[in-house]
Amino acid sequence: MSTTENAQEQGRTESGEEAKLAEYTRNGEARGPMKWLDRWRSTAAGRLTLKIIVGVIGGAMVIGGLIMVPFPGPGWLIVFGGLAVLATEFHWASRVLDFAKHVVGAATAWLKRQNWFVRIVAGTLTFLLAFAIVWLSLKLTLKIDLIQEAQFLFNR
Repeated sequence: MSTTENAQEQGRTESGEEAKLAEYTRNGEARGPMKWLDRWRSTAAGRLTLKIIVGVIGGAMVIGGLIMVPFPGPGWLIVFGGLAVLATEFHWASRVLDFAKHVVGAATAWLKRQNWFVRIVAGTLTFLLAFAIVWLSLKLTLKIDLIQEAQFLFNR
């Protein structure tokens, strides 16, 4: 690449960065949380501290969400939220989040294209898998067997 092309490429990059900066600034000054983040990012210690804080919070959200995935509730939502938090400071998390969005979107689009029978089978398998995970978790941790409890209730 020639020097002129390189300069033009840098000009496009700078103008793109200026457009991003203009999104959260007014009169060239950051507002709200961006002003607070800019102050933290202005020093090396602040950048490191911010990365550690974001890493701990985002990591805890991802791990907590993964623990909750097998159980009924917002497990995957919390995992994606944790990835979004991590993506504010880590480029790898942004790539993982983009990949996850692509995969979930493709799976959803595929399921939407299927007929009602395939959708019912997919829903039934999902329910059975969730039930098996909850049943096994309760049996191993609390020594409660849901199947025996259900049989006891129906045989009364």
